[in-house]
Amino acid sequence: MKNNLTENKFLVVLGAGESGVGAAVLAQKQGYNVFVSDSAAIQPNYKTILEQKNILFEENTHEKVLNLLNAQNTADFEVVKSPGIPDNVPIICKLREQNIPVISEIEFAGRFTDAKTICITGSNGKTTTATLIYHILKNAGYNVGLAGNVGTSFAMQVATENFDYYVLEISSFQLDGMTDFKANIAVLLNITPDHLDRYDHKFENYVRSKFRITQNQTAEDAFIYWEDDPVIHNVLENKHLNSMLFPFAMEKHADTDAFVENENLVIETPKHDFKMRTDELSLKGQHNLYNSMAAGLAALIMDVKKDDIRRSLTDFQGVEHRLEYVATVRNVRFINDSKATNVNSCWYALESMQTPVVLILGGTDKGNDYSEIEKLVAEKVRALVFLGVDNAKLHKFFDGKIEKIIDVRSMQDAVNEAYRLALSGDTVLLSPCCASFDLFKNYQDRGTQFKACVRAL
Repeated sequence: MKNNLTENKFLVVLGAGESGVGAAVLAQKQGYNVFVSDSAAIQPNYKTILEQKNILFEENTHEKVLNLLNAQNTADFEVVKSPGIPDNVPIICKLREQNIPVISEIEFAGRFTDAKTICITGSNGKTTTATLIYHILKNAGYNVGLAGNVGTSFAMQVATENFDYYVLEISSFQLDGMTDFKANIAVLLNITPDHLDRYDHKFENYVRSKFRITQNQTAEDAFIYWEDDPVIHNVLENKHLNSMLFPFAMEKHADTDAFVENENLVIETPKHDFKMRTDELSLKGQHNLYNSMAAGLAALIMDVKKDDIRRSLTDFQGVEHRLEYVATVRNVRFINDSKATNVNSCWYALESMQTPVVLILGGTDKGNDYSEIEKLVAEKVRALVFLGVDNAKLHKFFDGKIEKIIDVRSMQDAVNEAYRLALSGDTVLLSPCCASFDLFKNYQDRGTQFKACVRAL
């Protein structure tokens, strides 16, 4: 078991959500003095955990943390930061000025487990691919946990479970706070502009963040990536990696390890090969073919039996809020893709649509460039429903390109207007391109409200 000397060490946890509370529980178990601070109100379920564990905390302020910084020997300090907290807020700037280490919950938890890690990042497809890999390993009898940006936090599972493997969905924000952590298998699905508001609106900063998934890897580790992604391709031309490379693509190139040939998904690694018909895959659409390739590669690298991989790729049920079928009402299909918080996610959703679409867009813009979906919108979208507090940027781009555009401020109105605009045989697609924080708690809340409103029609 990895471990550090923790006597007299002080860990401050900023943010009392899933990752923060998990980090606090693990830190307490490892002998740290722990204090949790959240600038907002702490949700009751997380507050209960902190109280039951007798972990000190404050909410709606960082006042006590600032007092601690002034009173304590900061050489003994370390800070775990929630991925939702930007690096430019005053308290983080103050910590940096005092050279106090600020790390992510993933980095912290990784110190206290020897479990093998399969880590997935990318602008799109992370949750589906991570959940699919977990599904394959679990079905094959592996002692495995699913954590990171999905489910129970990595730190909480390290504190309370004893898994031999972890499948971790990791966002760029989590990668930014990781220095010594290593992925035994790293998966990079794609890189398209996202979260640029957190990266000084510089795409190269975001790309650099995503490639941190490969840091510290050795020749014994594996890097799985989409070979045809131009951004990944350009970086790899100028970057030497120590790990074994396993590229996937729709068509076979000289070094491709997973590809489609004669309507078969084919995977070839130095130790194994695998083949199954693409129409047998439970996940449909070109983007899901890539997700299945990446998951299949990870499973073969881990020596999962072919029959177990085939069965899991056949019976996987998908991820809530990602192209999730909700209902058909008077021959109008409703699809919940609330997890599409960037433009490229919406592109994949539209690409998979086989009928005319009424598209619900809008939310908190993250520096979006809507030109990526312009052609698909022109080809497939009958009407647009803008759901957001400020839809000015959407109007600036789409006005004059689509005849019918409606503005709404609630999910109830969005569903009602989309249903009114749809014709028999159409699909109403919630694929917002934006974050949800203007009108909803999170994308899950947005998707859940959408499903409830649809079912009430």
